[in-house]
Amino acid sequence: MLVLTREVGELICIGDDIWIKVLEVRGGSVRLGIRAPAHIEVHRSEVMERIQAKRELLNQKAQVGCRA
Repeated sequence: MLVLTREVGELICIGDDIWIKVLEVRGGSVRLGIRAPAHIEVHRSEVMERIQAKRELLNQKAQVGCRA
């Protein structure tokens, strides 16, 4: 894991086309702005976990359907 220190307004670049900007730091929270191509999904971890669980459930249902 890469650990960086940034101030408000500063950027982090990932590859050629993903940019993360520190927008605000307030108390224990940091607001980030993320610019990425439309084909790259950007989610909070708890949202991504729900998406992955739903995909797994759909895959299980599809596998059961193929056996019938």
